[in-house]
Amino acid sequence: MERAVLLIIPLLAGYLLDLLLGDPDNWPHPVRVFGNMIAKGEKVLNKGSHRFLKGMFLAIVMVAAVYFFFHYLNRIIRPYPWLYVLINSLFVWYGLANKTLIREGKAVFDKLKTNGLEAGRLQLSRIVGRDTSRLSAQQIRIAVLETMSENLSDGVVAPLFFYLIAGVPGMMAYKMINTMDSMLGYRNERYECFGKFAARLDDVANLVPARLTALLMVLVTGSVRGFRFAVKFGNKHKSPNAGYPEAALAGILNCRFGGPNVYHGMLVQKPFIGETEREIEDFEIEKTSRINHSVCFVMVLLCGFLIHLTKL
Repeated sequence: MERAVLLIIPLLAGYLLDLLLGDPDNWPHPVRVFGNMIAKGEKVLNKGSHRFLKGMFLAIVMVAAVYFFFHYLNRIIRPYPWLYVLINSLFVWYGLANKTLIREGKAVFDKLKTNGLEAGRLQLSRIVGRDTSRLSAQQIRIAVLETMSENLSDGVVAPLFFYLIAGVPGMMAYKMINTMDSMLGYRNERYECFGKFAARLDDVANLVPARLTALLMVLVTGSVRGFRFAVKFGNKHKSPNAGYPEAALAGILNCRFGGPNVYHGMLVQKPFIGETEREIEDFEIEKTSRINHSVCFVMVLLCGFLIHLTKL
């Protein structure tokens, strides 16, 4: 098979698998393996002096190990085209998180609506790192929409972006970077020094995907206000990247995100993103879900087109 075909078929197959199945509960998943690797490395190295250097060493070794594992795996199976396609399709599926992200976001809205505030808080705690125990219904809905926009970049556009650049090895290396940031990238006594390199590496990896996500969100909705908000508020977020998709969604929905929140027992003053402070309605989770599906679909088509164009 031609190289372009060996990249495009797994791209489309992995996308369809994610669209149909998401991440089935209790199935093996590479991100769980990555998480175990990180946890063991952190337990051994995050002690004593020179913690920044130890954290940097762990991050570089982990990302390199994942990249070269999949690189050499692909070299081994390359003479067997259908095995190559099968394995790469599987890992593209694992690399995407669109269906699960939407399903989890909708579950919070459903629990809040049918079972009340405490159930909504508990369901939200599955997908965010902040303290949910004192959030109002409005704050819960806002947290869901913020998470869906931010993770549209982290869980969909960025993995596909790195697949375009370096195939499954690039995609899985990005997933390791993102997993390290989610586990180590906290500004507290335990992780401030040790996780700093991992957090900055994640910032660099997401510089282009986050802005591309905001642009795609604007394009699939035709929202001029979404574009204006992305330009105006995108750099207001504490993260150099998360603000862009959040601001785009705030503009599309004409609402306001951000504000102070409690993370791991610490009050974090987050700036407001958007201009219109209003109540988020239940139906807006469906609109946000359609945006996420549309962006994922367009990104897959864009990657397929560019792979075909560059491999001619």
